[in-house]
Amino acid sequence: MNTVNPKKLLNSKWTAVSPVDKEKHFIVTEAKFDEYQTLYHCELEAVMSKRSFTLQWRELKDANRWLCGWQ
Repeated sequence: MNTVNPKKLLNSKWTAVSPVDKEKHFIVTEAKFDEYQTLYHCELEAVMSKRSFTLQWRELKDANRWLCGWQ
């Protein structure tokens, strides 16, 4: 299980354990908080293709799918 701090999520780097379409390395480009400082939107962008998608930030805790940093 990866430890993820929502406050430090912006611009963090992640590696997909099972790459799809040769997209392995990602960076968090957007993290939005509501008025209660609860993270409600997280967007990842593939480094090579620049494709971006929205992800529930808690999914990054799953070490079977994501690794912290670029590996």
